[in-house]
Amino acid sequence: MARIKDVAAHAGVSVATVSRVLNDNPSVTEETRNRVYEAMAALNYVPNAVARSLRTEATRTLGLIIGDILNPFFTELARAVEDEAREAGYTVIIGNADERADQQDHYVRTLLEQRVDGLLICPTAEITPLIEEVARGSRPLVFLDRTLPGLEVPSVRADGAEAIRELVRHLRILGHERIAFVSGPGTLSTGRERTEAFLSAAAENGLAVPEEYVQLGDFRAGSGQALTARLLDLPRPPQVIFLGDNLMALGALDEIRKRGLRIPGDVAVVSFDDVPWFTHIDPPITAISQPTAELGRRAVRVILGMLRGGSAESVVLPAALVVRGSCGEAGTQAGETGRSTS
Repeated sequence: MARIKDVAAHAGVSVATVSRVLNDNPSVTEETRNRVYEAMAALNYVPNAVARSLRTEATRTLGLIIGDILNPFFTELARAVEDEAREAGYTVIIGNADERADQQDHYVRTLLEQRVDGLLICPTAEITPLIEEVARGSRPLVFLDRTLPGLEVPSVRADGAEAIRELVRHLRILGHERIAFVSGPGTLSTGRERTEAFLSAAAENGLAVPEEYVQLGDFRAGSGQALTARLLDLPRPPQVIFLGDNLMALGALDEIRKRGLRIPGDVAVVSFDDVPWFTHIDPPITAISQPTAELGRRAVRVILGMLRGGSAESVVLPAALVVRGSCGEAGTQAGETGRSTS
């Protein structure tokens, strides 16, 4: 196997020059850089990234820990992070926490052992001692999509409050008054923020929201189905069910279909989080769309800025309401078509 000194001899330069080429040092002329690359190709030289990282204390890798790899939101987020990092010359190592603090800690330890330059984490609800330690500065850290109270960590997230206000106004214009909300866990910042925004928007529009109209799910399809069933079995069921994420919306659609109900004639459906398959449902699903890809890209830019010695500033991007057919048209109210709820 060729070594760095073999490349240097073949190119007619010093070992130090080859090292500068490998580390993209701008002091190397284009002609010299090309000679070194040609020598590397001729000798089939593969740089030893581990050895180089021990010398430079940089691996040009980032760690990304997401909440649930089965959730299309996190899948798109991870793709955007990887694309943006690759353009900057970085590799991304991805871990799936599966919404478990112990699994998240496992990946944090593993990524730190791999000497990643920085960490992007969609944190679980629990603040573990390891997360506290990393937040104090053992590695550059950025929270993505979610935040943790009490930790001074820059974050990149979406704000859906205004889009939720727009949604409730839209539903009122359509004539809906009984609107239920299936939220994510109250222990997660996203679950709390969406619930608070919904209740505030309902109050602004003069809507009473009975306690049983607000159900706490877990951002999984199973809870969406179970809680939709609970809402539909109420003596006075809601006209609209607003699901706090796309997987819970999937579960809600399964339950509605199982009961043979029509959307929006029997019950209207809205989702926080927009996914491509919503346009293929009949009728297409009204949703609040987060700028998912841009969140991923901006998170990479924030952490690369930190690695270059820049300030760590949080980023908040607005979500947007996407109106489709799942809530009906003006003058048509779901739940008023004579369906039986017995």
